[in-house]
Amino acid sequence: MRVLVVEDFEVLARSIGTGLRHEGMAVDVVLDGAEALAHLALTRYDVVVLDRDLPGVHGDDVCRRLVADGADSRVLMLTAAGTVQDRVDGLDLGADDYLTKPFDFAELVARVRALGRRATPAVPPTLGYADISLDPARRVVTRAGRRLDLSPKEFALLECLLATPGVVVSAEQLLERVWDEAADPFTTAVKHTMRRLRVKLGEPPVIHTVREGGYRIGDS
Repeated sequence: MRVLVVEDFEVLARSIGTGLRHEGMAVDVVLDGAEALAHLALTRYDVVVLDRDLPGVHGDDVCRRLVADGADSRVLMLTAAGTVQDRVDGLDLGADDYLTKPFDFAELVARVRALGRRATPAVPPTLGYADISLDPARRVVTRAGRRLDLSPKEFALLECLLATPGVVVSAEQLLERVWDEAADPFTTAVKHTMRRLRVKLGEPPVIHTVREGGYRIGDS
């Protein structure tokens, strides 16, 4: 899942970004509305965690722009204002969900995951192929009933492929979906992580390399 965190309080913004990365998400963090719009113009995000009270370009205006542009991104709006009318106003702007500060981080993660499942195309809560099962919420992967110890990047690669079984996904697409701005921007990172993932999945192989640098999960 690719997430954009937009929060002007830098300590909170970095904390949210770090926590979501630990949950296996690719996260970019920006501190104002103008920077958020610049990122949104270049990258497709599944979920935008958006502080409503931003300096410069207000969070309301960022939300309005997303709606006007027909973006698929789901918006989780954050605010210190917690009245019913505040929540109604935020949702009326086009936000998909609303969370009042201070919040419990576990609830934030659950809401981001729920919005990610509603992003286009919709992804079921549990993914699988043959004897492989992946539970994104519990961060658990099993093969033939045996639990696999995957790194966050290995888990995310497998999740991307399982979400589109039989479809060829390019190294560039995987790089965009799994890695964020803080990571190695080269497709060699995909190749090295894919090699480790295949070893951990074992035999028979289920991830196949396709000519021109793509990957597919399914029959060879």
